[in-house]
Amino acid sequence: MRLVRHRRRLLLLFAAIVVAALFVVSTPWAWTVISAHGHVHDEADAPTADVAIVLGTEVTLDGTPSPRLAGRLETAAELVKSGRARVVLVSGDSHGGSGDEPAAMAAYLTKLGVDAQRIVTDPYGLDTYDTCIRARDVYGVTRALVVTQSYHVDRAVTLCRHLGIDADGVIARCHCPTRLLVEKSVRDYFASGKAAWDAARNRPPAISSPKDTSLQQALQGA
Repeated sequence: MRLVRHRRRLLLLFAAIVVAALFVVSTPWAWTVISAHGHVHDEADAPTADVAIVLGTEVTLDGTPSPRLAGRLETAAELVKSGRARVVLVSGDSHGGSGDEPAAMAAYLTKLGVDAQRIVTDPYGLDTYDTCIRARDVYGVTRALVVTQSYHVDRAVTLCRHLGIDADGVIARCHCPTRLLVEKSVRDYFASGKAAWDAARNRPPAISSPKDTSLQQALQGA
């Protein structure tokens, strides 16, 4: 009888630990979902903004955008063509493991018909938080459409809005298999913890840069 009670207590303790762990992990994710609510749109019903920010991700071995990145850029190009955005800020890691993300992004946008003078590159958008804080501090962005896939858009919008950018998310096209979407959704669920921690401690960007007026110049010429 004592053994049964002991096992029951252990099971209850284990269950309590699991529930507590789920709460700790889920709270940051819930923060991103709630904070982004009402600020995420499909391409067809996206609002307008002077700037569309495209978040980078890996490029292929030949230096062209991966299918996910291509989907983001195709969506941004349509936002420009439809008049919903005037300038595109492409932000990624210029020294990433797969190659120069911003250069590949800019080249692909020009192939899609976006005027090169409407494209500004940030080579040090090393992660989503850095992209948002650098858009604000380096490029002077106060209002933007943030273009990325559905699994990522809540976290991106929440971080940009937390940092003072009036951001709306636009769900990008995704030439992706279902398996990859599930994998990225799980990854983003856990990445929300880092996002919340970065926001809570007001982390500075990994690389600080002086103010860059290229985006304002691009807007003047758009």
